[in-house]
Amino acid sequence: MTANGARLRSSIPNQITVARLASVPLLMFLILWDSSVTRVIGVAIFFLAAVSDAVDGYLARSFKQTSVFGKFADPIADKLLIVGTLVCLLQLGELGKLGAVWVMIIIAREFLVTGLRILAISEGQVIPASILGKLKTVSHIVLVMAILVGRSFSVGSWIEVAKTASLSLAVALTVVSGVEYFIRSRKLFA
Repeated sequence: MTANGARLRSSIPNQITVARLASVPLLMFLILWDSSVTRVIGVAIFFLAAVSDAVDGYLARSFKQTSVFGKFADPIADKLLIVGTLVCLLQLGELGKLGAVWVMIIIAREFLVTGLRILAISEGQVIPASILGKLKTVSHIVLVMAILVGRSFSVGSWIEVAKTASLSLAVALTVVSGVEYFIRSRKLFA
């Protein structure tokens, strides 16, 4: 393979990450515009952006081309996708009376764990993603998809149960995974 081919191949995961970052303001606009068409397009864009997270990670590992940019930008893109969408849904009243509390718990956890990772890097350590952290991400995606699908399609009253259950699971995994990261990293504070 030529050097140009290897460079192109290694940059594909980063290009996917950049596309996911770029999709966030578009997705927020579509959610807030709130028409039947923008709702459906929003579901599709969120789904593609969420899937792209797994795809860029898989490609980076397959090509053995992880990069500093990817390690930095990929988790930022994930957080912006979820938080941006949740903030829009909160503004539209889709998260119930305690929606602001739930969104703040999610945002606080992301800030705290990101700060912890920055502290670890300054100490020459890396805090890898845990299985609980990955499950937390999946639970956030399921939560947002349940809400977006429920507001976009006639899927019946069961969607309210799915939204409530996925919100409870997402918040629980947010808290538990955040605590787990701090327990695993307690030596940083010694």
